[in-house]
Amino acid sequence: MRLPERDRPWVMRTYAGHSSAAASNALYRRNLAKGQTGLSVAFDLPTQTGYDPDAELAKGEVGRVGVPVAHLGDMRTLFDGIDLDRANTSMTINATAMWLLGLYVTCAQEQGVALERLAGTTQNDIVKEYLSRGTHIFPPGPSLRLTTDTIAWTVANCPKWNPVNICSYHLQEAGATPVQEVAFALATAIAVLDAVRDSGQVPPERFAAVVARISFFVNASVRFVEETAKMRAFTAMWDRLTLERYGVDDPSARRFRYGVQVNSLGLTEAQPENNVQRIVLEMLGVTLSRDARARAVQLPAWNEALGLPRPWDQQWSLRMQQVLAFESDLLEYPDLFDGSKVMTGLVDGIVAGATEELGRVLEMGGVVAAVESGYLKSALVGSLAERRARMERGDDVVVGVNRFTETEPSPLMAAGAAAIEQIDPAVEQAAAESVRRWRAGRGDVSGALAALREAAQGSDNLMAVTLECVRAGVTTGEWAGALREVFGEYRAPTGLAAAVSAPAGDLERVRERVRRTAGDLGTGRLRMLVGKPGLDGHSNGAEQIAVRARDAGFEVVYQGIRLTPAQIVAAAVEEDVDLVGLSVLSGSHLAAVASVLEGLRAEGLADLPVVVGGIIPPGDAAALRESGVARVFTPKDFAITDVVNELVTVVREAHHLAV
Repeated sequence: MRLPERDRPWVMRTYAGHSSAAASNALYRRNLAKGQTGLSVAFDLPTQTGYDPDAELAKGEVGRVGVPVAHLGDMRTLFDGIDLDRANTSMTINATAMWLLGLYVTCAQEQGVALERLAGTTQNDIVKEYLSRGTHIFPPGPSLRLTTDTIAWTVANCPKWNPVNICSYHLQEAGATPVQEVAFALATAIAVLDAVRDSGQVPPERFAAVVARISFFVNASVRFVEETAKMRAFTAMWDRLTLERYGVDDPSARRFRYGVQVNSLGLTEAQPENNVQRIVLEMLGVTLSRDARARAVQLPAWNEALGLPRPWDQQWSLRMQQVLAFESDLLEYPDLFDGSKVMTGLVDGIVAGATEELGRVLEMGGVVAAVESGYLKSALVGSLAERRARMERGDDVVVGVNRFTETEPSPLMAAGAAAIEQIDPAVEQAAAESVRRWRAGRGDVSGALAALREAAQGSDNLMAVTLECVRAGVTTGEWAGALREVFGEYRAPTGLAAAVSAPAGDLERVRERVRRTAGDLGTGRLRMLVGKPGLDGHSNGAEQIAVRARDAGFEVVYQGIRLTPAQIVAAAVEEDVDLVGLSVLSGSHLAAVASVLEGLRAEGLADLPVVVGGIIPPGDAAALRESGVARVFTPKDFAITDVVNELVTVVREAHHLAV
């Protein structure tokens, strides 16, 4: 049975942005010319965390994982020649979402675009930043206020804009099971909707319009049958929740609307050509079921486990979407799973488990209370530990990693470092000089910033004063800095205290080596500092190493994310550690590690061994080892117990003990 008319394809995006606004603009225009139907903007870490390119914490991070946008001039350049009246733009931005939306809105108005015609999405989900991605700035209360104010303003002024993307994507990366992913995301949605309702900014008769603009952003693993069931469970639970809790009678307003990026962290450095089929299978999990199909899809590139993809790599991923949408017959049929007993059973199981978990979170006082207590973070760290252990034991097969590892040389990798996009180190200096020129050429912004601080101390919606700051020429760092003065900053729980690593590898043998080495050194226990230098907030790997090392007998010092090299050095001195482990996934490893090594030498600790983990190309790994780094670990080093065993070897080598 076919549909009377073929369905329209989903919006096709590519998550992109790097180096500069001009370079990213050229990339966007090329992608649109290739048939991409929406834009997905990746911002660099300084922009995401509210720093200008010349800030100390921005060192080494500018233009690495996205485009730097420091002021209205950058936003103009980013969308030069792109008609925002016709664009559908997704912006992956959270702590500074109000600011970037203000820049976008102002840029659109300068193009003559009416606000009611603007279409797109700001991610604006701060809760998952505390749990997984780490680009939060402010405490939960003020952060939720910024989200609430943005939603209230867009509903009144930009009715086609999605002001928030409740984002379960990073929850799955952080370890969430399908049940946890659904439950924790819906708990976040409840917190957001309750905050908007209780703010009084939206009349009750308009609240259905708020619900209708709430969208979600999900992950999809290679287990595409289970992922299909998860999305159908999401759809059913959202419909019930919005009807029963918020009284939304209009079925169209209750529709579960979501976009997806399939699982980037599931891609492998080993035999990366296998990532192509992984990406295709993951796409099926969010497109096969018509009743739970994604509204927008963006796919990673095959080589993302190696570094930043090139335009050709992104084109390959776009063509995957186009072949499925336009060559296959998928869009010609009703839902393929209606009446399936297998699918119904899977969906019912996820709904039952997620309903129970959601109730547990709500009994704690809601998602903010569950974040502040450390419950959610500990649950994710524990789930990820179990997932990693299954892979290490071989219970979960990863082709080319823990089985079927024999391989021919890949022609895709013949170019070596040229197989990924290389960021020119001069990008950072150019961005820093650009923002300084911007400040020198603008008028006085002190009044606009004073008005922002005053409004933040009260209860008025902050979007109006934010737009005034945009027009006055305020920078990203100045806007965030003014709010930091009022709201303060927040360090989220690490989740390590309650986490226990699952059995994997010969952990008892490693424990014995740890005990023996501590005895040889005459110390009570081996002490290891795990550090996250710079603005990279992806802490999953660092946390798993910390948990396994602790369970092997190390005393682990882990102070969380976003530390300066000076803070890491100070902690190494104060804690008198035997080993420093640095985790960097943003591509800033060369600069960050060099700063830490220099600081240790200045403190007389040149012999203190340092190891580094991250997405590090072979050439950079060699450079790190030549600079004095004892070991470099990359995603191919998936067996965490073996990694911890190697850490013991590093300590023994540093003290000239037999290994």
